[in-house]
Amino acid sequence: MSIIERAKSSAFPIRYLLVIWLFVLSAVAYLDRTNISIAGIQIGKEFGIANTQLGWVFSAFLVGYAAFQIPAGLFVHRFGTRIVLTFAVLWWGFFTVLTALVPPRISGSVLILVLVRFALGAGESTMYPATSQFVERWFPVRERGKANGIIFGGVGVGSGLTPPLVTAIIVHYGWRASFWFSALVGLVAGAVWYFTARNAPEQHPLISETELALIIQNRDITKDKRSLPTDKRTVPWKEIFASKEMIALTLSYFAFGYVAWVFFGWFYIYLAQARGLNLRTSAVYSMLPFVGMTIGCLLGGGASDWISHRFSRRLGRCLLPASAMAVTALLLVLGSRAQEAATAGIVLALGAGTLYVASSCFWAVTADIAGEYAGLASGTMNMGAQIGGACTTSLTPLIAAHFGWHMSFFVAAFLAILGALAWLIVDPNRNLVTSKIAI
Repeated sequence: MSIIERAKSSAFPIRYLLVIWLFVLSAVAYLDRTNISIAGIQIGKEFGIANTQLGWVFSAFLVGYAAFQIPAGLFVHRFGTRIVLTFAVLWWGFFTVLTALVPPRISGSVLILVLVRFALGAGESTMYPATSQFVERWFPVRERGKANGIIFGGVGVGSGLTPPLVTAIIVHYGWRASFWFSALVGLVAGAVWYFTARNAPEQHPLISETELALIIQNRDITKDKRSLPTDKRTVPWKEIFASKEMIALTLSYFAFGYVAWVFFGWFYIYLAQARGLNLRTSAVYSMLPFVGMTIGCLLGGGASDWISHRFSRRLGRCLLPASAMAVTALLLVLGSRAQEAATAGIVLALGAGTLYVASSCFWAVTADIAGEYAGLASGTMNMGAQIGGACTTSLTPLIAAHFGWHMSFFVAAFLAILGALAWLIVDPNRNLVTSKIAI
């Protein structure tokens, strides 16, 4: 028996091996984007800037990320997840290193830093449209919540490991060394992805006939089950942008992104400045929300699939995330008003974890309703989250400066309620587009 034949007979499905590596890439992506929040205090001192200007630097990443979501979806649809993600990881590494190379003494150094972070955001914009397209191609409908839960579990792991890891590197080698480390890890992870991944299961030499048949027979809710995302087709712009589902998902994901980036961008600094914790203690406590996010992603993805299969897709894909975002709002208010730092950290971490129970549902629904255009639809939706995040990173220090840190969390809680209500508009059983071959 050949090596390929032995690999095909393996009991562990190829689709789960690949989605586990997307979990790793997701963790690397969040290491690259959140390391600056840990290094923010040192960067602020070295560049001589206050939190408000530091917020511009944080926001620049998210503006670039949001601006390129739709192009990213088009690139993924045209070239596939394998090449696009490989190129993207090289891009991340380059601009992560450039962040460390900006000299603080030259004229316009802050503007240069803003432009570098904008370019990094543009490169990272491909990450989740690519994973959404991958899940649509590689996973049966009933497994998509679980698959997205695994992928977005990397968000919590990457963000959770960043505080202690980056803090340790900063303490011993300085903040610039942490960016070189992040870039190196990304290059290794990207190389593994290139050599192991394929755009579709039909193209992978190691997939078994049994697994391939399972995927193809249960992949789409549309009639066209064998078209590849690289086929030349007209893009259904009107169906995507005029859909009430897409509008509701994008608005809800705006709220989701706003709340999430309170933790990604400012939680570490909040603990240090508002709660009076030192560098090391802040690093420990700032891990808690990301541990909660990881658990929330994994539990939410599995629960969404189970509820959808056992009861109804609307209950599992829509009412579950709506409930999660409503509970998140309550926990944000309670945590921000807690007197003790430990209590605040734990309650707010529960809020972050509960929020991420909803995360896989956003991506599972776009894959279900958009089919082969899942990358484009999810990119459109994800643009809303990144605009929300950009608002957070700039508004949070302004709100905190004028009204107190607790008001920053109150605003996030209000948006979480609005995001929960938007889910009530979504019909997860709708077929968003019917593709036609371009002439």
